Formats: sequence, structure tokens, C-alpha cells
Amino acid sequence: MSTQKRAYKFRCYPTDEQKQMLARTFGCVRFTYNWALRLKTDAFYKEHTRLYYKDLSSMLTELKKQDDYRWLNEVSSVPVQQALRHLDKAFINFFEGRGKYPTFKKKRKKQSATYTSSAFTFRHGVLTLAKMQEPLAIVWSRPLPAGAIPSSITVSQDAAGRYFVSLLVQEDIAHLIPCETTIGADLGLKSFVALSDGEMVGNPRFFQQDEKKLAKAQRRLAKKQKGSKNREKARRTVARIHARIADRRADFLHKLSTRLIRENQTICVESLELKNMVKNRSLSKSISDVGWSQFVSLLEYKADWYDRNLVTIDKWYPSSKRCFDCGYIFESLTLDVRQWTCPECGVHHDRDMNAAKNIRSVGLTVLNACGEAVRPGAVKTNAGKSQRSRKPKK
Repeated sequence: MSTQKRAYKFRCYPTDEQKQMLARTFGCVRFTYNWALRLKTDAFYKEHTRLYYKDLSSMLTELKKQDDYRWLNEVSSVPVQQALRHLDKAFINFFEGRGKYPTFKKKRKKQSATYTSSAFTFRHGVLTLAKMQEPLAIVWSRPLPAGAIPSSITVSQDAAGRYFVSLLVQEDIAHLIPCETTIGADLGLKSFVALSDGEMVGNPRFFQQDEKKLAKAQRRLAKKQKGSKNREKARRTVARIHARIADRRADFLHKLSTRLIRENQTICVESLELKNMVKNRSLSKSISDVGWSQFVSLLEYKADWYDRNLVTIDKWYPSSKRCFDCGYIFESLTLDVRQWTCPECGVHHDRDMNAAKNIRSVGLTVLNACGEAVRPGAVKTNAGKSQRSRKPKK
């Protein structure tokens, strides 16, 4: 059993008065974030100095005293202050190579505000935020852990106008019973994943299913006059289609990743360089739709939660071109070739299934730190651990 921070997200339905207060709060948070980002950027490039959270916090206090910015005091100060912390975290992620340079927040994109424990009350399933008289109407789609007390709460509104509340709690997550099952997974486009035990999970192609409907809604949006109510209605229609695609994809990936984690002790996957793969103009739309990166991220944190092993082998390992039976490696194997026969041993292979078996074999070898391995490079197992691979044996 391990103690982890876990967020529980629920749909909520604020009243008209609460919507107005949330809209003002979102606006103040967005303004503070953008204001601080501009100050930090200008200070670095123009004055060659750096501003930190402490400096920006003091400057924000002085800003609120000015007559032109008195409206910042109309909402709770906690979400506004948290915007500075989020910006500080964004810069830390940028300098440590985990993210891009922070960008300005936009009004028509997702909005959010984070409340710490001093800015909300939560008793017996009733949540009341600061500056609000009535509690939020939340649809409790699943129960919180017994005795859980949220340390922070994030209220968000997506581009489709839906409201959500996310409660961050400390939870003791029980590890799954260890098992001996291991599996290799080859991610693809024709089938979403081919498993080394022979199972093929089809690619749902959620974007392709709604592509025509989305294109029609976007054409209607382009014809509407900017600033009109009809344009806002058309924008919401486009946003709802995007939300439907994203929700269905997330549901599929969560269910599949949870099943694989529960059924297997070790899962071996191949690392993919998606930034380079989406440069292929013929496949970029399909690659963006399939959600490989999100799927691997789900496997990573779920493996950490439930004490499973996730091994990621090197992206340059020839899993598709290598014969699983004899080790023969094809010099070239184009994407249109889905099945091939090994000229060395004569075994007929399905391309994806052969790759899944090779990924499993190499992943287990790396995990046990002996035998055949892949090219030099760090090979990740579960979160926070890594193992160094070796060159293939000749």
C-alpha cells in the first residue's frame, strides 16, 4: 500500500449567481497569470533580471491598491495567488525540460481556478467556495475515500461551457496482488495495440467518426460575424464536438490501461518520438487521433500506484523487422507490408504480433538486466526508476 495524491473530478452545475462569480474569478486568474508572465519575460530580456514568486506576490499586492485594478479584490485572493504559483511551476518545468515556455492564457480556452483549504469548506459532501453563499451542486458519480479531506479544489470550465470540480486528496492505494503474467504491447494505427498473447485491440478512430460533423460545424462558424451571438453559439457547437471526441478517447484509454495493469505484472512498450512522427503529412492526423502518448502516461502512473512494472524499450530497436524465432533482421520493411515470411527460418509473421513478441522479450531482458538488450540509452521501468541498456549481441 502506498500513499498518493489523487484527484477526483466531478461534473458540477453552478447557479447563475455562482456562474457570474466564477466568471469573474476566472478572469482575475487569467489576468494575473498573463500579467506576471509579461513581467517575467520583459524583466529577463530587457533588464536581464529574474523575477520570482516572492517578487511577483509583492507587486501583485501593490497592484490591487491601484484604482484601475480594484476589481481584483472582488474575488477570493487565493485563486489569484495560486496563479502565480502555477506560473512559477510552469517555468520550473520549462527549465528542467519537462515543458515548453509558458504561453498566455486565452478567454475562449479552458478556464480554471484553484482554491486551497483556507478558501473553501467541505463537510459531509457539501462544498462551498469562498465568496459564495450557496454550496455547489455536484454530481457525485463515485464516492470519495472514507475520511478523505481535500487539500485543494480546482473548479474549471471547458470550451464547451461545462463546469467541473476536481478534489485533490491523500489516499492509501492498495497494491494489486503480484502475478507472473507479462505482456508486450506494440502500438499501431491499423489496430490500436497488438499484444504478445495474440490479442488485437482495434483502433476506434474517434476523430474520424465525427470528422465530417466537425468540418460542417467549423464551416458554419467561419461564416458568422465576429462578436455576434450566433458566432458564440457556433463556437460552442464546435467545442462540444471536440469535447465528445476527447471524452470518448479518454474513456477508451482509461479502461484499456486499467485492464492491462490489473491483468499483468510487467508491461513492455516501445518509446515513440511523436514530434517527428506527426511530420508525416499522410499519417499526422491519424497519429494525433490515436492517443499513444496519453495511453503510455496512464500506464506509467497506474503502474506506480499498483506496484506494477512498465518497461519502455528504445525507439530504434527493430521490433517489426526482427524475426522473433531466429533473430533475422530485414534491411527494410515498408509500412504497407503487414505480413512477411522470414527468409532465414521460413516462419510467417504478422507484422504487429511479431513486434509485440520482440518488445516483450527485450523488455523482460532489460528488466532482469541480463541477456539481449537494446541500443545504449536509458530504459524506463516504473516511475522514478531507470535501467541502462546494452548493445545487442552479435
